Amino acid sequence: MPTDLLTASLASPWSLAVMSLLVVGDAFFVVVPGEVAVTALGAVAVTTGSPPLWAVVICAAVAAAVGDAGCYLIGRSVGTERWRWMRMPRVQQALVWARRRLDGGMATVLFTARFVPFARLAINLVAGASRIHPPRYLALVALAATGWALYQAAVGAAVAAILPGGPLVAVPVSIVLAIGLGAVIDLCVRRTRG
Repeated sequence: MPTDLLTASLASPWSLAVMSLLVVGDAFFVVVPGEVAVTALGAVAVTTGSPPLWAVVICAAVAAAVGDAGCYLIGRSVGTERWRWMRMPRVQQALVWARRRLDGGMATVLFTARFVPFARLAINLVAGASRIHPPRYLALVALAATGWALYQAAVGAAVAAILPGGPLVAVPVSIVLAIGLGAVIDLCVRRTRG
């Protein structure tokens, strides 16, 4: 019975809405498990057929772009020093890093930062505070969000296609794999910052 309940709740139409809310929230609060939700639904899509994988990717991409655009708007309207948390040394260090990266190539940094939670927040705030041209920024964010959504859903889908056992096996394994891949990406980004 618990397996049927898990499958039914993850395959419900509400799962896309919950996933989308988590992805939008992840843009502002890095502890929100947006990536995990997309990966889990990618696995569920392959094991149960519902929601369809294409819907997972589209909803995740739109939610990611909306979240990033929201951070951009915050940076554009309040800057990067208004609130106390923005003036903390680690946050200022990340914002300085983001400014340097944006000056070096906006497309590359937006695509890379999409995969690194705190870097994504810093880049989007700085992009807004720097008043980067909105249509250019939004076009690049939409492409980066789509690539990220495809990747996250594909991790879950690949695990589900390879491992037998349905969603009860595919979801936790794909989540662990996504977290591991995220940690490797974070490590690589930290090494390039240093």
